[in-house]
Amino acid sequence: METRYNLKSPAVKRLMKEAAELKDPTDHYHAQPLEDNLFEWHFTVRGPPDSDFDGGIYHGRIVLPPEYPMKPPSIILLTANGRFEVGKKICLSISGHHPETWQPSWSIRTALLAIIGFMPTKGEGAIGSLDYTPEERRALAKKSQDFCCDICGSAMTISLLPLTSGSASSQADEEAKELARQISFKAEINSSRKSITESPNTSELNHSATLPELRQDGISRAFQNPTTSAMSEIQNNSTPSNQEHTQPVSNNSSMSPRQRRAQRQRRVPSSTNFNQVQQPRVNTSHTGSTVLIVLLTLALAALIFRRVYLANDYTFEL
Repeated sequence: METRYNLKSPAVKRLMKEAAELKDPTDHYHAQPLEDNLFEWHFTVRGPPDSDFDGGIYHGRIVLPPEYPMKPPSIILLTANGRFEVGKKICLSISGHHPETWQPSWSIRTALLAIIGFMPTKGEGAIGSLDYTPEERRALAKKSQDFCCDICGSAMTISLLPLTSGSASSQADEEAKELARQISFKAEINSSRKSITESPNTSELNHSATLPELRQDGISRAFQNPTTSAMSEIQNNSTPSNQEHTQPVSNNSSMSPRQRRAQRQRRVPSSTNFNQVQQPRVNTSHTGSTVLIVLLTLALAALIFRRVYLANDYTFEL
């Protein structure tokens, strides 16, 4: 198998290391990759003691992504158990359904212990969860010992070591329970953080949804009665200058940008009327300059005429 994969890949290195660590079965779990696929493992776990799954031996698949251990694996049970659906990716905090709670330091052994620890817990409507009665689960636990996998050929009767009452077995049980508590607590923290971060976004969306309505209301009120707006402009123009400077400040502070643009657009016709009123003054100035030129021309002609007249008088005297 080593010749088929890139040994420099972090995922390949990690999986080969874990395969060597899990090569020998224990009395609680065992997992190994398929001979032709390093990224698909088959596992066998023993049901937790003092539960509805006590005495059961359950088989399943672990499908790992190429980005492992940065991304979580997918877990599929192949043995009927009454807690998880058969042949479907189950939803756990360590599975592919919750990549936000996965940690790269976790391993396949961690997933096996988590499966054992999560079996006695309630499904609560999670994907791939079942809520069978205790009697049904006990019956399935006895029936699971006769299961044999058609893919890897594992038989449940010989997949695990015989269960002993030693310290190693009790330690594995306690480790599975503690791991399940830690993972579930971590998942609750992440879900609460997610709800907290989503609540401000929801309020912002509600605020942004009401803002266009307020703007539309302001624009409709601005254009509701042009005659009234024109009368208000005339009254504003007739007020003293100090009131003209103070009033727009209060209006602009309470107006939206669209209302201010609409107010400026309404003031454009008044500016054009002002230019039309001032236009005759410009024409009057042109007329005055023309009259001034004519007067200057007449004065210059009078001076020339006087000069000629004086020259003629001087000639006659001689």
